[in-house]
Amino acid sequence: MNSPFSRIGVVGAGAMGRGIVQLYAQCGHAVVLYDAHEPAVDAAIAHLRDTFGKLAEKGRITPEQAAAAMGHIAPAASLQDFAGCDLIIEAIVERLDVKREMFIALEEIVGPDCVLASNTSSLSITAIAAACEHPGRVAGYHFFNPVPLMKVVEVVQGPRTASAVVDRLVELSRIAGHTPVVCQDTPGFIVNHAGRGFGPESLRVLHEGVAEVPVVDRLLREQVDIGGQGFKLGPFELMDLTGLDISHPVMESIYHQYYEEPRYKPSVIGAQRVAAGMYGRKTGEGFYRHAGGAQQTPAEPPTPALPAGLRVWVAPGGMRDAVRELVSGLGAALDDGTAPAADSLILVTPMGLDASTAAQGLDATRVVALDTLFPFGLRACKRRAIMTTPATLAAVREAAHALFAADGAKVGVLRDSAGFVAQRVVAMIVAIGCDIAQQRVASPADIDVAVRLGLGYPMGPLAMGDAIGPRRIVEILAGMHRVTGEPRYRPGLWLQRRAQLGLSLLHED
Repeated sequence: MNSPFSRIGVVGAGAMGRGIVQLYAQCGHAVVLYDAHEPAVDAAIAHLRDTFGKLAEKGRITPEQAAAAMGHIAPAASLQDFAGCDLIIEAIVERLDVKREMFIALEEIVGPDCVLASNTSSLSITAIAAACEHPGRVAGYHFFNPVPLMKVVEVVQGPRTASAVVDRLVELSRIAGHTPVVCQDTPGFIVNHAGRGFGPESLRVLHEGVAEVPVVDRLLREQVDIGGQGFKLGPFELMDLTGLDISHPVMESIYHQYYEEPRYKPSVIGAQRVAAGMYGRKTGEGFYRHAGGAQQTPAEPPTPALPAGLRVWVAPGGMRDAVRELVSGLGAALDDGTAPAADSLILVTPMGLDASTAAQGLDATRVVALDTLFPFGLRACKRRAIMTTPATLAAVREAAHALFAADGAKVGVLRDSAGFVAQRVVAMIVAIGCDIAQQRVASPADIDVAVRLGLGYPMGPLAMGDAIGPRRIVEILAGMHRVTGEPRYRPGLWLQRRAQLGLSLLHED
């Protein structure tokens, strides 16, 4: 093995530190582990011995490889044991003052060429390095939990980080089988920055009373279909899994570090639940209740009966023919008039607008909106989304619900919202990915790789925007901006220019 580092020190024996030790010991590096709480080192080594043993039992590695990996790990009684290391990876508490003190202490022990890397997920590498006598050797090296399984690592370059340091960390990552993505030191780096679209925008939906938690989760898991894939978990399921005590402070941190940029505004709902100790699975209650580790999801309400003789008038629009074909295939009669008859259900298909805006000039008591951004055709989807105006009659809402469930699809019923749920959440994911590219935080390709591997999205945000169409994303954002007046929904320049020129969102300039 021709590695750029011969001996690696890890500070912090928690979950992240253990994972980093496992990763490098398993690929043959000598690793020294230290924690200020000495019993934590013993516990970590016992955990790693058990982990390697289980991997050998399952045939993932041989017993000899397990023994060799353990032989590469040495406990450190004090920081002085790092004297012979040429790389130190810090994975301690997320407090800037504590990390700065640690780096100052390490500089007094290690040699002048030793690289100092922080596994911080949200703190400024620049601020950490500023405490050091040699800031050029300080970089961010952000892994994701669990480290051995999450095959991506952000290599973060501060303004004074030497390019050779970045190159060596990139090479080390590849040796360990991880995909390195290089980024500039900005709040949230790539992955946590890009994640401001999924959870925060869904919290915004909840805050506006558009739908209940299970409805939002089901729509984003089952309605979204990008290249045959969707999101593996809904946003509230994900926040319950990771813990709101972790995710909400990240939302607040990125929002404030970007000087209250509206795109990143956190939700009072998150703050209230953190104050109440409702963190999610770890506390037994979050957005869902959890019993024995299992999420308790409320049952969906029954589908109403389809009324006999239902007639539907479909408003003009780009998807009108496809919507009329669906309505007919589901068993309703089409109203072919130039204007809706007095007893017809009126169907609109807005992009980025709300149902009330789309209902202008129509009888709003009979208007229902259908989301057509993702596959919605006959027996072509798991779930459809419909939305009412505040004036829509209950009988009309129930008739539309019954109609769009007639082929076995599930239906998410929403109160009025600019952009339904799926439109607004996906458009925000793309918009923020484009903002990251515009800021030159990382290359477009690295942004997409980092998000796909780090967040498990079906595609990276830029490829997602290409799959839907940049012009369509601009249309959705512009519609939401027009209806709400919220600057968070403004289309960014990276997105607008590529949409105007017919270029891929992955196109570099």
